[in-house]
Amino acid sequence: MAKRTGPTNIYLRNLIVELKRFGNEKNINLWKRLAEDLNRSTRERREVNLSRINKYTKEGEIALVPGKVLSMGELNKKITVASWRFSKSAEEKINRKGKAITIQELMRQNPEGKKVRIIG
Repeated sequence: MAKRTGPTNIYLRNLIVELKRFGNEKNINLWKRLAEDLNRSTRERREVNLSRINKYTKEGEIALVPGKVLSMGELNKKITVASWRFSKSAEEKINRKGKAITIQELMRQNPEGKKVRIIG
């Protein structure tokens, strides 16, 4: 059996290290959990459609997807969606109504992780 090595994408590895460090420094479990979720294999990482994000969020909330956001469905609320990756069409749909940002941007804007809902 092969030894598990974790993500091979250098940007993802750096993000995971940054999330762990930030979570430990500030003692915020959200960032630690997000690091664990992103450290999973690609097949286990979450892929979430816009319809699910729309269903489980409220107006003005921040949705966090530890994986990839896909474009199936519509978004009819003004929300912020933070994710590791976005499909091109999902990012366009989100930016029409709300705002699509990266996880690093979310860490800078909301370091305490307040009012963030993990979807997936």
